[in-house]
Amino acid sequence: MDLTRLPNDKKLQLCRWYFKVGCLLLPFVWAVNAVWFFKEAFMKPPYDEQKQIKKYVVMSATGAAVWVAALAVWVTVFQLQRVAWGPTGDSLSFIVPLGRA
Repeated sequence: MDLTRLPNDKKLQLCRWYFKVGCLLLPFVWAVNAVWFFKEAFMKPPYDEQKQIKKYVVMSATGAAVWVAALAVWVTVFQLQRVAWGPTGDSLSFIVPLGRA
């Protein structure tokens, strides 16, 4: 989609919509919102709706970064502790590796 074709109020509406959809535990949508509207928020000459777009872009980027950090922590903990968790670790695994622990 070409954002240059949209009027500023529609850009704000679309940015807000993507932020709200991301709030439904869809951090990828937040990441897309942050990347897609970054130039609108920080590179374009000032206009009335830009301040609100900046707010949604920053919140989307922050939310996506928090999700990525949480996922990285979970993957690290799971990979390091799966064997120690015994049957619980095995039941959380999609594929149980064979061999010694």
